[in-house]
Amino acid sequence: MRYPTLTEAEIEEHLQRVPMWTRDGNMLVRTFQFKDFIQALQFVNQAAETAESINHHPDIDIRYNKVTFRLTTHDSGGLTIHDFELAAASDDFADTILG
Repeated sequence: MRYPTLTEAEIEEHLQRVPMWTRDGNMLVRTFQFKDFIQALQFVNQAAETAESINHHPDIDIRYNKVTFRLTTHDSGGLTIHDFELAAASDDFADTILG
């Protein structure tokens, strides 16, 4: 299903709500760092459950204790509200795991 892409002004507004994320073209990007590989996988598993429930899946790169998420709405060809919702949820998951 196609979702409407956000305007530049909307993107800038939403970026303020997820300050640890950066924009790279039509993607939101953040690298999370955890204590070890187990925590990194716990984080990915939590995020995967949410991603699956909203049918919005990040590009994920796992390197030992570092996890990089890249979010975009491929079907829409850019950033949508779903990217920012998953970014905020991922921040919450990381905060919970890191304590």
